[in-house]
Amino acid sequence: MTGVTRRLRRPACATLLGLVGIAGVMLQAHAQELRPWRHAIIEAKSDAGFALMVKEGGFAAKRGLNLEITQVKSDQIGLKALLAGQLESYEGGPAGAILASARGADLKILGCHWPSLVHGLFVRAEIASVPDLKGRNIAISAPGAMPDLLARAVLEKYGLSAKDIRFANLGSDLDRYKALSAGVVDAAIISTEYVPVAPGSIKLLIPGREILPNFLRVCIVTGAKVLSERADDAARFIAAEIEALRYAVSHRDREIELTRTVTKIKPDDPRPGFIFDEAIRHHDIDPEIGLAVEKLEWTKEMLAKSGNLPQGVDVGRLIDPSVHAAALELIGR
Repeated sequence: MTGVTRRLRRPACATLLGLVGIAGVMLQAHAQELRPWRHAIIEAKSDAGFALMVKEGGFAAKRGLNLEITQVKSDQIGLKALLAGQLESYEGGPAGAILASARGADLKILGCHWPSLVHGLFVRAEIASVPDLKGRNIAISAPGAMPDLLARAVLEKYGLSAKDIRFANLGSDLDRYKALSAGVVDAAIISTEYVPVAPGSIKLLIPGREILPNFLRVCIVTGAKVLSERADDAARFIAAEIEALRYAVSHRDREIELTRTVTKIKPDDPRPGFIFDEAIRHHDIDPEIGLAVEKLEWTKEMLAKSGNLPQGVDVGRLIDPSVHAAALELIGR
């Protein structure tokens, strides 16, 4: 190499390094400009790609948010963290928010993106019908959470009462699935994602959507205080969620790939593909994150009927359509 060539290339290298340095500074500055938003989801499982696409797909960052997602065992934990000021929002069943509102908590439901259940009643193979569960035990999660409410609805439909059953609070879907597979419990409310991998010793007796067609699986909940201080950021968050879910439902391979990455599910495990196809086939997911007012009213009535709701709640005061409208406006722009 000649001296002339060396002299010509040094400025080029310096320029390249300078550009890289500038790019790094710009990215760092951009990261600092992003506004923090803390959000909780129920522990990631085979549909995790839907819940995490908003962050991992860059949709939150596009809307100017530095999204921090925390995984919790149940939506009750997310609710408590929100009330303690540790979160800006969480997603879970609306029953907890309705009950908390009845007790004075100032909460707001921003939309519901899983308007149908993907859970069901799984039982030991020898159990042929719901009445056969009399005197046996059913694994649920926290009282008032979706597994508890679904279990009680199944019992009521088939003429049994809570006194006829022993309830076991076992936390997550995986915990309940393991307990049922090991014979620790006789039945469990778990996600239908376990259908393609369940051993012959257990079976899906009844899909939840057949028992509770109006049951809302997941809504996004925040606090009135958060909205009073950060309404614009809340709209940006919902806009990012809508964009992420629209992308996820139309990109099967990408959603499944993200699910496998975050949950470390093996490539030959059929659950991510199974639950994606089930959700799309049965319209279990709403990428527009509608407010589902009629289903929220039904949930309120169900809680009152079961004796869990101490006093009436005005669902109209619990929802905030202005955030959803502002989010759609952002997307339109």
